[in-house]
Amino acid sequence: MSCAGGLHTLTARDLPYGATDVGGELPVAELVDAGGVGRQRTNHIEAVDPTTVTDMMEQLQQGYMASVAATAGCTMELISKDKWGVDAQLIRPPRSALDQETMIFAQLKCTTQTVPDPTKEFFSYQFSKRQYFDHMVKIRSYPKAILIVMTVPQQQREWTQVTHDGLWTRRCCYWAYLEGVEAKEGVQKPSVRIPTKNIMDASALGEILDKVDRGESLNG
Repeated sequence: MSCAGGLHTLTARDLPYGATDVGGELPVAELVDAGGVGRQRTNHIEAVDPTTVTDMMEQLQQGYMASVAATAGCTMELISKDKWGVDAQLIRPPRSALDQETMIFAQLKCTTQTVPDPTKEFFSYQFSKRQYFDHMVKIRSYPKAILIVMTVPQQQREWTQVTHDGLWTRRCCYWAYLEGVEAKEGVQKPSVRIPTKNIMDASALGEILDKVDRGESLNG
């Protein structure tokens, strides 16, 4: 897992891309051409310890996703060796010993560089390396893979808040299914649109796994 640095919107000149709007509706994810990217954060992160903050961003997102998975009755298994561009497996147990479990791969990314605007349809996320993008867009038979992007405040001490009602995490994770999206070969750090409606919670995880179970496209 790696954490994102800057945010950059590619222009139409930079990338002719394969994913386009159909019938006026946004697909689940596509490459960014212009607009709708949310507010960019330009200040440096205010870390408790600058030498560990990247690891702490990973830890925060892993804790978020472990909690979501637990709420959905699933397990999250971290992948220790990053060979396939995925960081975790989200697994729902079978209903009986003779049934098959349902699983999906997840690439986890955490960034302080943007504040998604819920009034817009999407915000943009830029991959720090082309290979991370390529792992998400390649055609997979099973398991499928999704990108999960978490945005957090630049002030590390504001990442969580505890009250008598519970532990609150700021802000949240969003998911995108990128299989089949194309970027021009020369683009080393592609940016993609992440729909703001795709908040990753227990309900969303359950629906994703239901579609995987039924063999349906995650673009639906």
